[in-house]
Amino acid sequence: MKRFAIFALVLILSVSAAFAGGSSDESSSGSSNPVLRVAMECGYAPYNWTQTTDANGAVPISGSSEYAYGYDVMMAKLIAESIGYDLEIVKLDWDSLVPAIISGTVDCVIAGQSITSERLQMVDFSKPYYYASVVCLTNQDNKYASAEGISDLAGATCTSQLGTIWYDVCLPQIPDGNILPAQESAPAMLVALNSGRVDIVCTDMPTAQAALIAYPNMKLLDFAGSGDDFQVSEEDVNIGISVQKGNTELLDKINSVLDTLTVEDYNRMMDEAISVQPLSV
Repeated sequence: MKRFAIFALVLILSVSAAFAGGSSDESSSGSSNPVLRVAMECGYAPYNWTQTTDANGAVPISGSSEYAYGYDVMMAKLIAESIGYDLEIVKLDWDSLVPAIISGTVDCVIAGQSITSERLQMVDFSKPYYYASVVCLTNQDNKYASAEGISDLAGATCTSQLGTIWYDVCLPQIPDGNILPAQESAPAMLVALNSGRVDIVCTDMPTAQAALIAYPNMKLLDFAGSGDDFQVSEEDVNIGISVQKGNTELLDKINSVLDTLTVEDYNRMMDEAISVQPLSV
């Protein structure tokens, strides 16, 4: 659900490398399989997070003693196993993800990215591997806890994560909203709400569901079907896997795996990720 800043492209225009079909490097474990290098933030639960052990099947983070897990890691493991690759998880800041794809530093990004027309100018995307909806979070004792539509949020002090459609597209739709500066990460956004610095935050359903586990004092506001919901395009809520422009070999392999999955499969995997996420994430 995140929107990538165009300026990042300028930083890497002079750097390019073709990695058709994924990396040909052998696994550091000695396997002869090619390595699929997948980038994500490892800090965006329930899509991805960092943990200290390999519990629940978490994967080592490259160059680190820590492990990554979450919905995106589950999907990366499934894809790598299905196409006969070894998996390497690369932890990067959000703004570094698309440049890493363009330069060939990694083979793909699985990190809760919306398939936006803006990003499609820089990378290619798989078909959706999740469909997210936009919701809000507030604290149970907040005056906006009874809101039934965005009109009821009028005048609310609000924020969301930097570089997301939640901040750039949704918050401006709140009548007379007092929009504070965007937060650097989803955890920072939730801390702002939990501390009472804002009345509401805007996010997607999986992030909100995960937040309710870590912050049981929060309340989810879902305006779907109310006739007074946020207006977003389909591209804003369709989540895809990005690869380097023209890397049709890898893209076809990824799509062949996604073709075997249903929306019910996606929801089951997401529910599992939410159920095992660390409460501190």
